[in-house]
Amino acid sequence: MDQKIKIFDTTLRDGEQVPGCQLHGKEKLVIAKALDNLGVDIIEGGFPVSSPADFEAVKAIAQNMQNASVCGLTRAVQKDIDVAVEAIKPAKKPRIHTGLGTSDLHVFTKLRTTKEEVIERGVAAVKYAKKFVEDVEFYAEDAGRTDNEYLARVVEAMIKAGATVINIPDTTGYCLPAEFGAKIKYLKENVKGIHKVDIAAHCHNDLGLATANAIAAVQNGATQVECTINGIGERAGNTSLEEVVMIINKRTDLPYYTDINTRLLTAMSQMVAERMNMPVQANKAIVGSNAFAHSSGIHQDGVIKHRQNYEIIDPAEVGADGSQIVLTARSGHAALKYRLEKLGVSLNKADLDKVYNDFLEVADRTGLVEDKDLKELVAGYAMIDLD
Repeated sequence: MDQKIKIFDTTLRDGEQVPGCQLHGKEKLVIAKALDNLGVDIIEGGFPVSSPADFEAVKAIAQNMQNASVCGLTRAVQKDIDVAVEAIKPAKKPRIHTGLGTSDLHVFTKLRTTKEEVIERGVAAVKYAKKFVEDVEFYAEDAGRTDNEYLARVVEAMIKAGATVINIPDTTGYCLPAEFGAKIKYLKENVKGIHKVDIAAHCHNDLGLATANAIAAVQNGATQVECTINGIGERAGNTSLEEVVMIINKRTDLPYYTDINTRLLTAMSQMVAERMNMPVQANKAIVGSNAFAHSSGIHQDGVIKHRQNYEIIDPAEVGADGSQIVLTARSGHAALKYRLEKLGVSLNKADLDKVYNDFLEVADRTGLVEDKDLKELVAGYAMIDLD
C-alpha cells in the first residue's frame, strides 16, 4: 500500500518573507482558501508574534479553513507560543511549529549557548506548546549542517517531550540529495520513537537542489514535505510544491501519493504570482509558460506525432491550456502544416514548400511567427476566409 506524503504549505510564511512579497490579511486569506481547496494538509499561515497584522491574518485563516491544519510558527520562546496559540485557537486542526538552531554555527555563533542548553530549550518549548495543542511540530534549524549523532539526540528528546512532527530543515540549501537522504535514514534507524511521528523535509534552494533533497528525504522515510507555490521563499526559495507533487504523481515506481488536486496547480501558481508580485520564470517546471511549449522542429514533429515523445505530463493534468507549437526559424514543415491546419488551411505539398520558404524569411526577421503572419503568408494560396 502506498504511503501518503503530507503537503505542508508555507507560502504564507516562508514564501512571504521575500522582499516585496508581503501580503495584506485579506490576500493571505484568499490564498489560504485556495490552498485548502487545492488539498494541502497543513497551511503555515504566518509567524503570529512578528506583528499584529500577521497575528490577525493567521487568526482569520484559522477561522476559515475547512480541511487543512493551520500552523503558527514560533521560536522556542513562551511568549511566541502564547501568541501563536491565540492566533490558531479557532482552527479545527491547530498546530504549533516551534524550534531553534542545532548546527554548531547556530548553537555557538547565533544562539551563543551550548548543545545541552539547546536540547533543554527545545524540550521546554515542546512541553509548553503541548499544554495548549496536541499537534506540535519541532524544527531543528540548520539540521542540514548538524552532526547526525547530535541531531539524533535532539530529535529523540523532542519526541519524548511530546512532538508529533519533527522537521529536518536544510535551512541553507547546502546538502546534496544523497547526503540529505542519508541524514533522514540515520534518524529513522537511530532515534527511539521515530516511527511514531512524521518526519518533515524543509529544503531551501540555494544550490538548486531543494526539490531533489525533498524527494531524497521522502525516499528515506520522510512523510511530510514543506514547500511553497512556485518555490518562492527566502533567498533562492523553497521546495516547489508543484514539482514535488508531480514527481510523486508521475513516477509510478515511487510508492507514495498526495491529496493534491493537480488540475488546480496552474491556476494556483498564477494566483500566487499575481498577488505576491513574483512572476514565474518562463522555463519553470510544471507551471512556467514554456513548460509545454515546443519550438525545435525535431521536437515539434515528435510531439505532433505523439505527445509523449517530448511531454511526460499531459498539460490538462496540471490545468494548463495545452501544448504549444511555437513557430520560429527552428521550426520545420510539420509544425507549419500543423499550425496552418489549426487555422483551417490545408495546402498541398508543393504549396506548403513555397509557403515554408517565405515563412523562414519572416521567422528570421521577426523571431516568432504569429497567426496574423501566417494568414498573410497563405493569402495567395488558400481561398478561405481567415478573419
